[in-house]
Amino acid sequence: MTDSPLAAWTDRLAALTPALDAAEVPFRSQLTVRVSDPDAIAAMGDALGVRFPSVPCTFTSGTGEFGAVEVLWLGPDEFLVTASPDLQIAIEEVLRGALENVRGSVVDTSAQRTTVVLQGPRARDVLAHGCSVDLHPASAPRGTCVQTLLARTGIVLQVNDDGFTILVRSSFAEYFAAWLADAATEYLAVP
Repeated sequence: MTDSPLAAWTDRLAALTPALDAAEVPFRSQLTVRVSDPDAIAAMGDALGVRFPSVPCTFTSGTGEFGAVEVLWLGPDEFLVTASPDLQIAIEEVLRGALENVRGSVVDTSAQRTTVVLQGPRARDVLAHGCSVDLHPASAPRGTCVQTLLARTGIVLQVNDDGFTILVRSSFAEYFAAWLADAATEYLAVP
C-alpha cells in the first residue's frame, strides 16, 4: 500500500492539540451513486443496510454487513457511500445488484479523496476562518453534510456529534493540511 495523502503531516496535525484534534483517516471506501428512481434508492438502502437520506444536505449512517457505513446526500440524484477501507468492490456489487435495470450508476471514487476528522474545542472556530457555511449548531446540526469551499478547496463537510469530517481531494490534501495548521495557530495558546 502506498502512503496516504497526508502521511507526512501526521506529526504536524497532532501538534494542533489541544485546540484542535485533526487526524487523517486514509483509504476509506467511497462510491458515488447517481440514481433518481425512489424505488431503486430504497432498494439500494435495503441492500446496503443503511437507508439513503431523503433530506437535502444530510447524511445517514448505520452498521451492517459492511460495518459502519455512511450515505451522504450530495445532490438531487447524487449520493456518496463511505465505509472502511477495501470494501468498495463488495459494496459496488451490492449496490449495482439493487440498481438492477433502473437507469443510474455506481462508481468507485475511493482514490479521489482522503478523509480528515476534526474535533476539539476550536474545530468550529478554525473552520470558520475559511468556510462560508454557517456551522452554528442551530444552522448545521449533527447529520448535516454539504459540498462547499474551504480555503478555496472543494470539500465535502459532515457535522458529527463530536466534530466534523472533511473529505478533501487527495491532490489538495497537503494544501488543506497547511491551511488548517495555519488557521489553528491562533488557538494553540488559548484554552
